[in-house]
Amino acid sequence: MRVIPSALLSISLSSLTSSSSHGVIGGGVATAFAPPPPSSYIIPSLRSRPVPESSSRGIANRAAPLDARDPTVVDEEGTTMISTTSTSTSIEAGSANVAAGGAPSSDDADVEGLPWWWEYIWKLPQLTPGPPGTDCTFADGAYVLRTNIEQIYGGYPSLDRCPLATGALDDIADGTMFIGLQRYANEFGSPYKLCFGPKSFLVISDPVQARHVLRDANSCYDKGILAEILKPIMGRGLIPADPETWTVRRRAIVPAFHRAWLNHMVGLFGHCNAGLISSLNVASDKNDAPNGQVGGRIEMEEKFCSVALDIIGLSVFNYDFGSVTNESPVIKAVYSALVEAEHRSMTPAPYWDLPFANAVVPRLRKFNDDLRLLDGVLTSLIDGAKNSRREDDIEELERRDYANVKDPSLLRFLVDMRGADIDNKQLRDDLMTMLIAGHETTAAVLTWALFELTKNPEKMEKVRAEIDEVLGDRTPTYDDIKGMQYLRLVVAETLRMYPEPPLLIRRCRTENDLPKGGGRDATVIRGMDIFLSLYNLHRDGRFWPEPDEFRPERWLTKYANPDVPEWAGYDPEKWMGNMLYPNEISSDFAYLPFGGGPRKCVGDEFATLEATVTLAMVLRRFEFEFDSSKLAETNVGIMDHPQALEHPVGMRTGATIHTRRGLHMVIRKRVPPEMVVREEAKVETSLTETESGEAIEVVESLEVVVDTNYSGEVNTSSKISEGAAVPSEDGEPKRRKRDVVKKLFRLTK
Repeated sequence: MRVIPSALLSISLSSLTSSSSHGVIGGGVATAFAPPPPSSYIIPSLRSRPVPESSSRGIANRAAPLDARDPTVVDEEGTTMISTTSTSTSIEAGSANVAAGGAPSSDDADVEGLPWWWEYIWKLPQLTPGPPGTDCTFADGAYVLRTNIEQIYGGYPSLDRCPLATGALDDIADGTMFIGLQRYANEFGSPYKLCFGPKSFLVISDPVQARHVLRDANSCYDKGILAEILKPIMGRGLIPADPETWTVRRRAIVPAFHRAWLNHMVGLFGHCNAGLISSLNVASDKNDAPNGQVGGRIEMEEKFCSVALDIIGLSVFNYDFGSVTNESPVIKAVYSALVEAEHRSMTPAPYWDLPFANAVVPRLRKFNDDLRLLDGVLTSLIDGAKNSRREDDIEELERRDYANVKDPSLLRFLVDMRGADIDNKQLRDDLMTMLIAGHETTAAVLTWALFELTKNPEKMEKVRAEIDEVLGDRTPTYDDIKGMQYLRLVVAETLRMYPEPPLLIRRCRTENDLPKGGGRDATVIRGMDIFLSLYNLHRDGRFWPEPDEFRPERWLTKYANPDVPEWAGYDPEKWMGNMLYPNEISSDFAYLPFGGGPRKCVGDEFATLEATVTLAMVLRRFEFEFDSSKLAETNVGIMDHPQALEHPVGMRTGATIHTRRGLHMVIRKRVPPEMVVREEAKVETSLTETESGEAIEVVESLEVVVDTNYSGEVNTSSKISEGAAVPSEDGEPKRRKRDVVKKLFRLTK
């Protein structure tokens, strides 16, 4: 009989005492898996244990016979046995003294596998779980820990009715936790339980169950562990906020993301990309590519992070970080804060809560210095926005006339629309959330979109052809984005394969039952934490055929799976025509890049538009291929394990999915094809006849405005000399961008 180690109990209880719970943000966590259950367990009677109001159904389930997954034997005296082998031996459990509510003897404790004081410690008033619907407390976390210990070491049946995943520490502790969770989902289904140290999670990988948690039973859940980790950084911002605070904050912030504002921001996205284009031009001119490759070497993940941060700076704060061209302390502080959040998610014992720890631990001192720097910048910007309030700006903002507003930033809107008495602390929390979450997501999407397009040259050519046709070399407008459907599908497909973040985290406030969906029925007890594995969900072949293939075209085809009748399937008609991108509604929660339900990310369209504009401007001007010298170094395993799935750049997670060592590319300027510039040309034509008598239209003069945004030079081989004939299409003469203002061309119809 297995007896629970006293050391584990003391560690578990002390961890809970210091904080109600600590865990992971997105991924990457140091874990110690619970050992597999022994071949035979004895279930002690429930006796006089208190039954929390929120767990009455779970306790009733414990008292009932186990299902077919856990065979049971009941002897003549009522002793219940769990047996996973055919040769297990019945062992007497309990005594008259125990049955009467007395203390078990030491022999009883040895038999039952739990210390003699086990039942008594849970009668302490400090360990009484809270009422349903309220914030979870230390006692609720302790109760979850209790049920896990009793399941693993005491032989109690699981309250949640989910299998317990067991495995090696390396499966999830190397920075790619979402990959390990996918393997367990393939083995155990959805949901399953994952235990490490004093923590435990139910891992959900099913759209029907995700819909239940995020929408149908949303009021039963909050952000839990995520809120605790992010509180020092984001305070009560939208991501970590409790349900009550979130309701108030969302009502204030959502109007700022008005369609008119997003329309205006598209132009700003193009402006911010000018610095990126200039930087890429410099890199392409170096011609330092290795192994006979043509072009310059560049690490694109870093560049995408920089431009995304610059866009957030100008659009949200009206502040130019200038990170594409210069390194600033603000940028370093932002990344330091993210690294610290990831570190805290990986640390079982929250040592940062100990007295004097922040004064003596070097990494904590640096973290606090970085936060003070960020707080100082944000406070200065908030004060400046308040002091520069203009009545005419307020009137223009009320009319959504952003073109005539001196400062159309989100900060300006929040200050002007809510008055000068706005709470600086809450505004700081909201802006910090947007600063960190906003640029991380977009940078990751851009990185993986370029990665997949480079891997799939036929997709790259298709998206470039669309950009050339719709955009030419102009800075994109909102209408241009609407006209580039395939490019938008590239962004959607990237978010399916690389969801940012790969995990959503929730904590149950009121016990409730999960629907079966494509998995199993389960009960979530109060205080239990949940991983919603978006990576599993987005790469499940039951919902996405050929899930590991990059196929933007999949979003044009309706799909359903009769084997999962509770899932409505994917229907493109639910988004095409009135939205720019697929969402959770069109996929019935099988696609959740920005979450779903009431707490869906408010900046979803902002992020996707930003990524679409940047891709359009970069792919129009440059060609990319993988840096062969770097691939030789990084083409190991997806987790740096030779036996793992090979991946050219590797993956790791913090808040989002990153490459392991960067996206190293060879870049060169692209010679663009002919560009349609009808609206910018003045044309004089005349009709004449050919020798065969066919009437043709001759362009006598063509004035073309040179677009100064163009980054490359037209090759001499692509120029049209005077008098050359170029066929037209659709009855319209073609015009090519010129490096001169006027030239005389002859075009045949």
